[in-house]
Amino acid sequence: MTLLGKLSSLSVGLLVTFTITTGIAQISQRSEVGFGLGTFNYTGDLVRSYNFAFSQPAATLFYRANISKVVSFRASLTAGKLSASDKSAPIDAFAVKRNASFDIFLSEISGVYEYHFLDWRDARHKLRFTPYLFAGLALFDISGVPNKTAEYSNVQMAIPFGGGVKYVLNPKYYLSLEFGVRKTFFDYLDNVSDGDLSAKNYQYGNKFDYDTYYFLGITITRTFYDIPCPRNPYK
Repeated sequence: MTLLGKLSSLSVGLLVTFTITTGIAQISQRSEVGFGLGTFNYTGDLVRSYNFAFSQPAATLFYRANISKVVSFRASLTAGKLSASDKSAPIDAFAVKRNASFDIFLSEISGVYEYHFLDWRDARHKLRFTPYLFAGLALFDISGVPNKTAEYSNVQMAIPFGGGVKYVLNPKYYLSLEFGVRKTFFDYLDNVSDGDLSAKNYQYGNKFDYDTYYFLGITITRTFYDIPCPRNPYK
């Protein structure tokens, strides 16, 4: 299936899920659009733990529908660079010998549900912030992979999850700081996986340890209010 086909299938699925959910909740009073700037990062065969030194620029655009006072659905498009190198921070002597690196462009389409812990939208309260958690599904596409040695699709699935804090600037705008993890089922973000150890070429990693990427960013959101139409009380 082509990238366009997979993205279209995901979009249809997310739209159906959102329609069913909003129909059950019978609440569709606010919608939001926003964008954000931040960084992508990665862990895998070249980097075992989160390292700010490998942060690369990324950006996101999104639409959010508020299903209830504490639950929202968000559809996002996020893209940016992802890179790491054995030379910069080798994890062991084998990594020094391997001297592998990668520098790719990654784009992602996702749909997640958000849960807000506090009723921060109530204008009667002085509370102007809330922590929140999110989780959902995503498809990502990678480009710029050098020396491709394995047969795989550049379009893969991931599970995004994470959390953040939202702060109200005024009734129409608010800021959020978010950190998200993208758990993949894919071992070739860095183009390094298992290899023939007998060849002693050191171009191998752990095939049972899938790669993970992360988004850390600040977003600004514009809220749109729907004005409910009056109803005839005698019907």
